[in-house]
Amino acid sequence: MELYRGIIQGKDRTYPKGTTLYQLAAEAQPGEPYPIVLGVRNGRICELYHRATDGNRIEFLTTKNRYGMDAYRRSVVFLMLKAFYAVCGEDRIGRIEIKHSLGGNLYCEISWKNYVTSEEKGSFLNQTLIDRVLEKMRDLVAQKKEIRKRYIDIEEARDLFRTHHMSDKEKLFRFRKNERVPIYELDGYRDYFYGYMVHNTECLTVFDLKPYDQGFLLCLPTVKNPEQPSPAKIPTQLFATLAEADDWISKLGSGTVGELNEQIINGNFNQIMLVQEALQERKIAEIAKRIASDRTKKFVLIAGPSSSGKTTFSKRLSIQLLAFGMKPHPVEVDDYFVDRERTPRDENGNYNFEALEAIDIDRFQSDLLALSAGEEIELPRFNFQKGLSEHSGRRLKLEEDDILILEGIHCMNDRLTNLIPEEKKFKIYLSALTQLNVDDHNYISTSDCRMIRRMVRDARTRGNDARATITMWPSVRRGEEENIFPYQEEADVMFNSTLVYELPILKQFAEPLLFTIRPDDVCYPEAKRLLDFLDHFLGVTSENVPTNSLLREFIGHSCFEQ
Repeated sequence: MELYRGIIQGKDRTYPKGTTLYQLAAEAQPGEPYPIVLGVRNGRICELYHRATDGNRIEFLTTKNRYGMDAYRRSVVFLMLKAFYAVCGEDRIGRIEIKHSLGGNLYCEISWKNYVTSEEKGSFLNQTLIDRVLEKMRDLVAQKKEIRKRYIDIEEARDLFRTHHMSDKEKLFRFRKNERVPIYELDGYRDYFYGYMVHNTECLTVFDLKPYDQGFLLCLPTVKNPEQPSPAKIPTQLFATLAEADDWISKLGSGTVGELNEQIINGNFNQIMLVQEALQERKIAEIAKRIASDRTKKFVLIAGPSSSGKTTFSKRLSIQLLAFGMKPHPVEVDDYFVDRERTPRDENGNYNFEALEAIDIDRFQSDLLALSAGEEIELPRFNFQKGLSEHSGRRLKLEEDDILILEGIHCMNDRLTNLIPEEKKFKIYLSALTQLNVDDHNYISTSDCRMIRRMVRDARTRGNDARATITMWPSVRRGEEENIFPYQEEADVMFNSTLVYELPILKQFAEPLLFTIRPDDVCYPEAKRLLDFLDHFLGVTSENVPTNSLLREFIGHSCFEQ
């Protein structure tokens, strides 16, 4: 289980009154290759300011652990914000936004107060400023500044952020049901963060800042490589797609959770939903027009990570291709899964459905070659509940105006289609690139959104509970990093399948599933984290979601369901 990766096992012992986990971590740190950043007290993750009492079972998490690394990265964001305000002055900075996660790094943008001149703005965000901020960050690390946490009343929090002109956080707290909220403080700078933080800056030694585009990159380590900041290499197509998403969300006026919640109570949710659907439909139509303009293309390959909405996208693309006079035939590569007993397993013994070897490659390639040669085939159908390949009775033969729409996580991998000439292929990379953030300083993980999608869908269609989804998700993520993300820039076009309105709707389906996981379950920390995340959103009924929406693939009642 993911919780126990990178954990330092402790011992039952007697603790002097007032002993903190931070003090115990200092005793355990010598000889450990990675910094200790969080504690585990009696099986529950906690920050190091907590105290140990007799009978406690105390363990520790390092940056080699996923939860530990998340806390580390979040704390470096806090450190960076404090340094920027210290160097530039709070009176000059308008907003610092954590916009997107890119290859382990965070792309950020800064805006200035209105009275700052254009000439000053142009001279502010340059290498000289970046170097000064980096120097300040390192100075705060060297000073071993404590990161303090305290809970304050919700109205006090709103007043605090109103005073500091952080309207994103003020709006966020307007819709929180809890009467008290956690606020962190670093050397006089206070902010709200969703999730655990480290106790002291002394361990925050791995980071970098690089100017990029209209903003800058905060380069951070990852669990895979905790000792070095991630390289500042940005996939150009991915960045362009994210920039397009920024443009879309600015039109919708819902860039943060607080803004989206405000739109909900103001009665604008249906309009946001319909505009978002219209924007996606326009993009799909543009892709279809591009494919139809080149009749040498016979195989459209749609790839992307788990729960990107590939199935619904392929069917909506097919509708648009029909409008251009083509005859599309959608085929799910998942129907070529090998029988469950032949599915490869990961290092934990769990089925690895993301591995290329989970596909019957020989049969798949044989069918493609037969279709390319004008022969007729019978397409398979995979029964996910039984874990078996079955006869579908669906026969297919490609005529002159026919085109095959293939969708699956491996469709960018040439090992799957290397027998088909490149000139006959059109590649589309699909991913749920989250447009929404909790607030300016708390970005929403694309992976979290996809996991919630998958949890809801798998409970509905595959008989899996939330625990099964949480347990398999680390394997899913590793499979994506090995088999999907390396190929994304090879696509002819990239499509963002995220819907800005989806989380208020998914909340209604996901929360009951997550509440079934009890506190003594090893999956509880992840379930609790996701419940805390969803608590930021106001829930909305799904009844008005269009039946052809990508979201229907996960919540059900899609017009494409057979």
